[in-house]
Amino acid sequence: MTEQSRADFIIDVLSREFGDLMAQDPAAFRRKFRKMAASPFAFYRGSASLFYADLTGSYADDRFLDEHTSRVWIHGDLHAENFGTYMNADGQLVFNVNDFDEAYVGPFSWDLKRFCASVALIGYAKALSDDHITALVRTFAESYLTELRAIAKGGDDAIGSITLKTADGVLREVLQEARLNTRVDLLAGQTAIENYERRFSVGDGVFEVDGETEAAVREAFDRYLTTLPERSRPLSTKIKDIKLRKGVGIGSAGLPSYNLLLEGHTEALENDVIIYMKQAQVPAVARWIDDERVKAYFKHQGHRTAESQHALQAHADPWVGYTDLHGVGQLVAEVSPYAADLDWADVNEPEELSGVISDLGRAVARMHSVADDESSHDLVDFSTEESIVAVVDQDPEGFVTHLIEFAHRYGDQAREDHQDFVDVFRNGRLPGLN
Repeated sequence: MTEQSRADFIIDVLSREFGDLMAQDPAAFRRKFRKMAASPFAFYRGSASLFYADLTGSYADDRFLDEHTSRVWIHGDLHAENFGTYMNADGQLVFNVNDFDEAYVGPFSWDLKRFCASVALIGYAKALSDDHITALVRTFAESYLTELRAIAKGGDDAIGSITLKTADGVLREVLQEARLNTRVDLLAGQTAIENYERRFSVGDGVFEVDGETEAAVREAFDRYLTTLPERSRPLSTKIKDIKLRKGVGIGSAGLPSYNLLLEGHTEALENDVIIYMKQAQVPAVARWIDDERVKAYFKHQGHRTAESQHALQAHADPWVGYTDLHGVGQLVAEVSPYAADLDWADVNEPEELSGVISDLGRAVARMHSVADDESSHDLVDFSTEESIVAVVDQDPEGFVTHLIEFAHRYGDQAREDHQDFVDVFRNGRLPGLN
């Protein structure tokens, strides 16, 4: 593919993926695309649609996929920055995969390839040699397979969730930092006390809502409550304030999100809770998977996102649920004070990176093994860990080599694509943004 035709391909894919939303809010997408222009990794994060267009086109390879391994519940956007901490339903801090907006059912190897290519991009940005990048991808692949094999054999040898009891090094430090966070600090950053009552602060990206919108959001909230398991129902459901938020994250450009301030379990102001109600969107990977059973399983995209998070996390955030607003699916979850992301800027040397990436391999294996025939979800009705192990163990070294080769090849591609993207964007060639 020539440089010009690749640039045209990027324009075509991004226009098909974001065209409708760009027409609704061009300014939001100008902000999104400027963030993507900052670095090859930022571009890669925001262009999952291009990744899957390539994975089903010029980068297609199905040698490790069969009827079962092509139908695994996957994260859908598994890059290195989609990991962090959360407080699970048992009150335990966990370091795990996060952000399930793109989750779907599809080929398990697509998750692994997306992660490995992101490792190559991070390694290159840190000026690591190709040999070091190869070693990191190998570490991830072998850690993933080791954990998955242990789970398939019954779990006795599996290491399990990454918690304060099991983590060490960098990830233990991330968990400890999250533990220092408090609800009071979160509330102080987003709210203010007016006449002895807490309300949201209005500022950059935070807007008032009119009476009609507030009434619709309250009705949607009531429907959301019915989607929570009985044991997870909040003690208090009094809404104290509602605000509209815009411009949240690279992946949410153009999508409205409402923050709701709920009274906590007492009248004290320090235990109020903030939840968000965010419009869900069609995941990029779904456009490339033709499976009517999967499409029919979900009521709408909000249902898909919430169900995916419950399916892929062994003990998900108890506030995760879904609703609809004006007929459009919404994801609802807590704005948690205990969420902390892994900052890759603090992890630089190959030995340190290797330890972190090994842990992430375990986390991904655990995620892929949770949503199968032993879960409460019946969309995937077979043992995913046994199916993946059976296929990969026919040629385990070939599988690891396959991921290594893909990581280098697609890392190079993403860096070239980033330059093409910057050129087409700054020269006004992306339609609908001017």
